[in-house]
Amino acid sequence: MRIGELAERAGTTTRTLRYYESRGLLTARRTGNGYRAYGEEDVHLVRQIRLLQDFGFELEDTRPFVECLRAGHPAGDSCAASLDVYRRKLSELDDCLARLGAVRDQVAAQLARAEEANPRCELTEETPS
Repeated sequence: MRIGELAERAGTTTRTLRYYESRGLLTARRTGNGYRAYGEEDVHLVRQIRLLQDFGFELEDTRPFVECLRAGHPAGDSCAASLDVYRRKLSELDDCLARLGAVRDQVAAQLARAEEANPRCELTEETPS
């Protein structure tokens, strides 16, 4: 299939596919007239990259998954390097959730202090006439 069909089937753009190719994540074969040609495995590969990016993975983080697929594994996450990326991402997410939890606790404490210590503001919104 040509680049436009791959883009359509994988839910992306030809520009994105060319970018993946420039980064070494996607390899196009060339037809006799120089057109890029792709196979079914490329649809699966691009969908895997897109899914991981939708999960918040950086493009470079997808490389071990791509390499795993290229090595002939049906799932890009069945190789040790892919599992390492998952572990690192989970650690990043856990750190982020901890920071958000701490901020939430601070905001809740500030609200409680403000409600206890301050009398209600008597300002009212003006209504347009």
